[in-house]
Amino acid sequence: MGKFIYNDRIRADFEDRLLAHLQLVITTKLRRGEAFTFMWRNDQSLGDGRQVVWLHPGADLHWQYFGSRQPSLNPAWLDALSHVANSPTGLYVVPEPQGASVPASSGSI
Repeated sequence: MGKFIYNDRIRADFEDRLLAHLQLVITTKLRRGEAFTFMWRNDQSLGDGRQVVWLHPGADLHWQYFGSRQPSLNPAWLDALSHVANSPTGLYVVPEPQGASVPASSGSI
């Protein structure tokens, strides 16, 4: 289980493979100078609510992975996550569509 850390205060746990997809989508948007919201559901131990953060190119983000291997990436999932990230609601986790995974080093959006 990896961690998404925002401004050294907000931490969210995501499975490493999902976190790798989120990292690529988020960093692509930030590299383009785009600001957007990112929403996720909190763990039940935190009240089962949701968290929303405003991401912008100056945001202090950290990605902490549990495993040492880079997960494979699913281009269809990257497309789906990018699509919602570009919507008025902002980025949120969508289920992984079926599709061929490729090694992380050759994945792109």
